[in-house]
Amino acid sequence: MQKKDQVKKSFPVKGSVTAVLLIAVSIVLFWFIQRLLMPKYQKGVVEGSFTEEYYKETVPHEVIFFGDCDVYENYSPIKMYQEYGISAYIRGSGEQYIWQSYYLLRDTLRHETPKVVVLTVHGLQFDKTRYEPYNRMTLDGMKWSKDKVDAINASMTKGETFASYVFPILRYHDRWNELTPTDFKHVFSKDITSHNGYYMRCDVMPFTQYPPQQPLMNPNFGSNAMGYLDKIRELCEEKGIKLVLVRAPLEYGWYPQWDKNVEKYAARYGLTYLNFNNYTKEIGLDLTKDTYDAGVHLNLSGAEKLSVYFGKYLKDNYGLTDFRNDPAVSAVYKNKIAFYDFMREDQEREIREYGALKSYGANAIE
Repeated sequence: MQKKDQVKKSFPVKGSVTAVLLIAVSIVLFWFIQRLLMPKYQKGVVEGSFTEEYYKETVPHEVIFFGDCDVYENYSPIKMYQEYGISAYIRGSGEQYIWQSYYLLRDTLRHETPKVVVLTVHGLQFDKTRYEPYNRMTLDGMKWSKDKVDAINASMTKGETFASYVFPILRYHDRWNELTPTDFKHVFSKDITSHNGYYMRCDVMPFTQYPPQQPLMNPNFGSNAMGYLDKIRELCEEKGIKLVLVRAPLEYGWYPQWDKNVEKYAARYGLTYLNFNNYTKEIGLDLTKDTYDAGVHLNLSGAEKLSVYFGKYLKDNYGLTDFRNDPAVSAVYKNKIAFYDFMREDQEREIREYGALKSYGANAIE
């Protein structure tokens, strides 16, 4: 009788263990499938990886850039370090909106407090989110915090749900027929694709002339964008950070009236605004050689010229540390420079061999 009671009592215990194991296996399987289906951004549109790459950093940064392609395609933090010892990072992403820059700044301040924040004003032209895929490239890579929650709520377009950010499988469940070897290779880890947030391109497509722009219907920026610019300025003031507003030396997609508005704003609050379109000769830019897409973005040659020029300005005006004299930091940058040089040489090899760049973002999204 005693043995039967022991057997009966063991059934609930075994059943509980089995149930727990099934739940655990289901959770792991769900997580794996979700990770598999999410875009990896290791080829093609690599800027989708940039947000999460920041969290792998192990050195301090005294200068941090925020914004869209106006920063991550036109400034080279590695060149700034080589020339001046500046440790800088670009927290950029595709069509990053001003409200997203604000929450990425808040997110950054949970990890470090830079001396200088550099913000491109390019995003001021948008007062609301235009395309959901850009949200994903910026927000999916953020670590979970109140800042990510607020960024999602500020950014969602019509038809998006918060749940699809918590469980990305709700968004990417139909990617089964798009899976490639890259998806399987990078389920658990991803390669670094940027250089402190800089997107390198070594190919050349000379600028000829820009297509005619549409007439500017409203010279004023929207209240939402300007409201978040105020938030960025106020947060920098609160933390004792110098805020520098910039525009890369490329005229495409911009209007003189917008510049006047930024100049007035900067003057009102005592901010520095550097529109590098006014300094192309001093920078030494030659858009027959220094752009890879006919004058929309700079290539490596152009980005390094701009970075040398801007890096000197930062060094001269903000008392930045020369981290080349810091053994721990310089050891990390030694590896960063090696990766930078390898990518440059490999891109140049492809261009010599094929007459054009075949990889490194020059191909379709994967």
